Amino acid sequence: MADHESQAAERTGLGRLAFASGVGTSLEFYDFAIYGTATALVFTDTFFHTENAWFGTFMGLATFGIGFLMAPIGAVLFGWVGDTYGRRRALQLTFVSMGAATMLIGFLPTYAQIGVAAPVLLVLLRLVHGLSRGGETGGAAVLAIEHAPDSQRARYGVFTALGSPVGSILANGVFALILLLPAAAVQDWAWRIPFLIGGFVLVLGIWIRKGVHESPVFKRMQVEREGEDEGEARRIPALEVLETHWRRVLLAAGVNVGLNSSTFVLAIFMLSYATAKAPDGLALPRTDIVWASIAGLGLHAIANFVAAVVSDRIGRRPVMMAGAVASLASALVIFRLAELGSVFSVAVAICVGFAATGVLFGPMYTYFTELFPRDVRQTGMGIAYHVGAVLGGGIAPMVANRIIAGTGHASNIGYYLAGVLVISVVCLALLPETAPARVARREGEGEGEVAGIVAGG
Repeated sequence: MADHESQAAERTGLGRLAFASGVGTSLEFYDFAIYGTATALVFTDTFFHTENAWFGTFMGLATFGIGFLMAPIGAVLFGWVGDTYGRRRALQLTFVSMGAATMLIGFLPTYAQIGVAAPVLLVLLRLVHGLSRGGETGGAAVLAIEHAPDSQRARYGVFTALGSPVGSILANGVFALILLLPAAAVQDWAWRIPFLIGGFVLVLGIWIRKGVHESPVFKRMQVEREGEDEGEARRIPALEVLETHWRRVLLAAGVNVGLNSSTFVLAIFMLSYATAKAPDGLALPRTDIVWASIAGLGLHAIANFVAAVVSDRIGRRPVMMAGAVASLASALVIFRLAELGSVFSVAVAICVGFAATGVLFGPMYTYFTELFPRDVRQTGMGIAYHVGAVLGGGIAPMVANRIIAGTGHASNIGYYLAGVLVISVVCLALLPETAPARVARREGEGEGEVAGIVAGG
């Protein structure tokens, strides 16, 4: 089985598979990053008019969170497509709709031009993006991992994970260049450029993904289903996941709550806090903080890759537990550092936070995929990941905003993040190990048979 899948991966080409797996996640996080950055820097005045600027930022963050709410629905819808009709087919649908939503935001008229219809249209496009995101994350991870030899699953799965820092780095880099323009130009028209660039990523991604084969695991599933009746072969995967695997869904979602809360507070909220005027923020230069975020995301990407490779050797849980504990400890420190009020202290805080969360995130897509059997794998992984994302990253920037508004002390955000990371640690401790090498050694089985945890490939 491992030889068959390895040969399939070689036919596809590792480079093309890596790009195809990561391009969707890159676009996903590129969109979230440029939207979050635009919210912090532009959208308060462009789309959300209010007397209280900090509350206007909160409204922008609320529309950011709306995208998360649609993702679990997208995981159910596109998971059904992926588990029933093919991983590639589902990814084609999600990528096109997600890229189109990103690009269309760049064409939206502003509040000054069409009034309340502007934020309404913005919210609708966020809903489309969120729905597509729900299918993209799980589908890309499953496609990559099902092409991988058993001993290298996390190395293949990390391509999808790397899309997160890569997309965010691209977004911050584009905005760093945009901010070199006069403030009036940024406010008037230049903020649209990062969204319109999403159209180029869309075309490039479609071309790359056309050359990727369907996963060998799904091809075997198709052959095995030929003798089944239509009703059995086309059952609804979400129902089976919620009936049979609900405990793993909840625990995996709990693991992601802490991770998503931490990363999106660092990527989105920290920018608005560091650049907002006193007393709500630190009034630091926007461009400097954007470059600090780029540095932190670079460390995050390195940690992703190293953690994934190590997890193939020693197991997913030890690596992810180390990352969760490190993230918890860093949460108690980073906002105390930020409160010192200098660009250097904020940069150090961002880099420390991103490096710690990168260790937790690197093996996560692979781990969540391995938790579910092949027939419902894309659905199970997608629901688990995105339920955690809703309860984590979807609301964390808004909670952080309200903590500052209510207490005036950023250090209190650290206690909030530490609390949700405790949930991640506990849930991770209750889940089983899934890495083939570890499971095979523990149970005395061959590498290709993983005690039912990753049944059927």
